[in-house]
Amino acid sequence: MMKFAKSQNDHYRDGITNAGIYHIRTSVLEGINNKIKVLKRVAYGYRDLDYFFLRIRSAFRGKFTPIPTIG
Repeated sequence: MMKFAKSQNDHYRDGITNAGIYHIRTSVLEGINNKIKVLKRVAYGYRDLDYFFLRIRSAFRGKFTPIPTIG
């Protein structure tokens, strides 16, 4: 039982930390997820993945802290 509890703590550590830092309610997250799903449906067939991510960022401009890019 103790091993299971420790493994769950490792598994959820980032999520728990982010919940404490950003304080975003689940209703807001559901709205964000829904908007991204709609953008994904509209973007079907786009070849440029970077353009898709730019569309997502522009949909939420000024609402949250910017997400750092990789590379």
